[in-house]
Amino acid sequence: MADLVYWRDPKKSGPVFGGVLVVLLALTYFSLISVIAYLSLLGLTGTISFRVYKNIIQAVQKTGDGHPFKEFLDTDLSLPQEKVEEISKVAVAHFNAAMVELRRLFLVEDLVDSIKFGVLLWCLTYLGHWFNGMTLIIIAWVALFTLPKVYETNKAQIDANIDIVRNKLEDITSKVKAAIPIGKKPEEKKQQ
Repeated sequence: MADLVYWRDPKKSGPVFGGVLVVLLALTYFSLISVIAYLSLLGLTGTISFRVYKNIIQAVQKTGDGHPFKEFLDTDLSLPQEKVEEISKVAVAHFNAAMVELRRLFLVEDLVDSIKFGVLLWCLTYLGHWFNGMTLIIIAWVALFTLPKVYETNKAQIDANIDIVRNKLEDITSKVKAAIPIGKKPEEKKQQ
């Protein structure tokens, strides 16, 4: 996956990026059912045409090459049970961690963290007002294929600027926490 995102092989990255981008753009204008149906019809038309073409070539040349998709028909598409269990365990662990964090934020365990979360939600309302969900997915897809490469080529400058921003945010957060005594977690008593 990293090789696709970093464009190590443009012959593989290009079709993946372009194909998914075309599907996402189609989803902005047509329903999901229509897009799936049209893409399936396009694929079926292509495979039927190729199969008929190969049958005609085999009849004219009098060869016995067999079915043109034989290797794909023989491929095992079943999911390994162990891999499914492993992925589901990881997904459940992430879900549980997210639920604990959301509970902590919504029930104001730490006032400053909950206020920061509230500011994030407020910003998301503006983001949702400016863009619809499909536009955000398209932007995320394009960013997935551009930002890693930009970071890879400009790593030193980007890291320096991120450190400056991180330090400023830590300073602001510590000043706010010092100014607002409400909602601080009680410090544990040291055992003697």
